[in-house]
Amino acid sequence: MSTTRHELLHAFDLLLAPERFKDYGPNGLQVEGRTAVRKIVSGVTASRALIEAAIHADADAIFVHHGLFWRGQDGRVTGWMRQRLGLLLGDDVNLFAYHLPLDAHPELGNNAQLGLQLGLVAHTGSAGRFGDQEIGFLGAPEDGATFANGRKLAAHVERVLKRPVTLVEGQRPIKNVAWCTGGAQGYFEAAIAAGADAFITGEISEPQAHYAREMGVSFLACGHHATERYGAPAVAAHVAAQLGLAHEFIDIDNPA
Repeated sequence: MSTTRHELLHAFDLLLAPERFKDYGPNGLQVEGRTAVRKIVSGVTASRALIEAAIHADADAIFVHHGLFWRGQDGRVTGWMRQRLGLLLGDDVNLFAYHLPLDAHPELGNNAQLGLQLGLVAHTGSAGRFGDQEIGFLGAPEDGATFANGRKLAAHVERVLKRPVTLVEGQRPIKNVAWCTGGAQGYFEAAIAAGADAFITGEISEPQAHYAREMGVSFLACGHHATERYGAPAVAAHVAAQLGLAHEFIDIDNPA
């Protein structure tokens, strides 16, 4: 079965509601390709490696979290941008990208899917959200248990994500866990204010280590890519099933 590029864009927009967000770049169709779409390839970032793999997999459309265009970037089509655009345009492949809307979706988004992987359930209603545009999630282990300390939580996260975690340990037992995928280290103070005993994100910057030690709240930096592997395939698979399309997730390894 196939659908049209326009119908696919409408399905993504209806699900993710990009008009609700102030974002760092354009959400939706970033590069226009062929009209008919039979197969979607999803991935985290529209890197050359992903585009090449998607073309090899006979994709008509690529769906990612990190697209090609960001606010304030150099607008010249040279170097890596020329290479990526050349592949997409040369093979007539559509590129769809959704940034904050993909983070925020309550069931299929990056934060919801990371919580599912880690066995964390967000609190109901507004109590389960925090931070700018309520992107961050706040909840607890689904079995009602607590983690005795940050080391126990970090060991659990490492087992699930299969990668090392940078931990700055706080002093308190962990009942309430806040999480926000990717480069959300700037949300740490909002997570503390919301009542978190620990905060899980992708990256750490210099100030967060001090905040963690001074406030007694554990900070876990688990990898930008590693925390954002789950939303794109969940959304793309959902929309592909809805429209009768083929879908394949291609994970391009990234140590960051």
